[in-house]
Amino acid sequence: MAQHGTQIAKVGIFTSGGDAPGMNAALRAAARNLLHEGREVFGIIGGYSGILERNFQPLQSRSLANIIQRGGTILKTARCLEFHRPEVRAQAVHNLREHQIDACIVIGGDGSFAGAQAVWQEHEYPMVGIPATIDNDIFGTDSTIGFDTAINTALEAIDRIRDTATSHDRIFIIEVMGRDSGFIASAVGLAGGAEEVFTPEYPMPVDQLVEKLKSSASKGKKSSIIVAAEGQKPGRAYDLAEQIRKKMGLDPKVCILGHQQRGGPPTAADRILATRMGCAAVQLLTTGQCDVFVGVESGKLVAIPFEAPQRNKKLAPKDYVQLASMLSH
Repeated sequence: MAQHGTQIAKVGIFTSGGDAPGMNAALRAAARNLLHEGREVFGIIGGYSGILERNFQPLQSRSLANIIQRGGTILKTARCLEFHRPEVRAQAVHNLREHQIDACIVIGGDGSFAGAQAVWQEHEYPMVGIPATIDNDIFGTDSTIGFDTAINTALEAIDRIRDTATSHDRIFIIEVMGRDSGFIASAVGLAGGAEEVFTPEYPMPVDQLVEKLKSSASKGKKSSIIVAAEGQKPGRAYDLAEQIRKKMGLDPKVCILGHQQRGGPPTAADRILATRMGCAAVQLLTTGQCDVFVGVESGKLVAIPFEAPQRNKKLAPKDYVQLASMLSH
């Protein structure tokens, strides 16, 4: 854990990467905490790109009113590919120091944290992170802001789809978000009573699924829900449906939930987590700590080095997938 000796008078806060429900709640908590301590706060519009564009907006307590319940992020967000270049990071730090912003809090995922880590290593500019991603795939923390909302949004859709599946004796394949991570798929698969769950971490041969569906049909089960993470190819559920069609002669229906999983008001759990993490990030930064993000371990907030997610991969719980399969008989 790095230590900085900077006197913190002005702090910038920005959101980066994919949006997640609860980002606004984290912003509200961190900014109001800083304002309560007599520090100045600037919202940086558009993530790392906003730093390069000097898009710094002063924040006051009233400008943060009525955002705790809002999804998305009022600061806007983006992925800034040019930030991978050292000379671009140098310009970003120059812009921040020129505006006399002493340190930053970044709300985002592991890619955002990698940028913050590079800024500290190259320029000793202090940053602290707050993990916000619906994928819940950041190593070092049990939970990330937005995950609880995303799985509840997906679960509500699955419950509705099951009504139709049961009424028409159909197989439905429901594709949820998760390019490299199966956390959403495994959680909603277990909670939604899925027949099987497909995740990037634990691939399953289609023939195994077909045999499972045949066995279930022989026992009188006429409808099934299959949950699949999108993987590297969004729309993979259509490929899975086609293989089932060829091997079983059935006509499975596909429902891709897509970006609706990102939006909507954050759940109470995400609002509480975001609020706790926002205040904890302020405490870390103002007590001289940096190059870390706020994590959750067994319900307690802890400081995790930015490098942890870069060196380790967090895997979705395999037991969720196994339980869903076992209990679907």
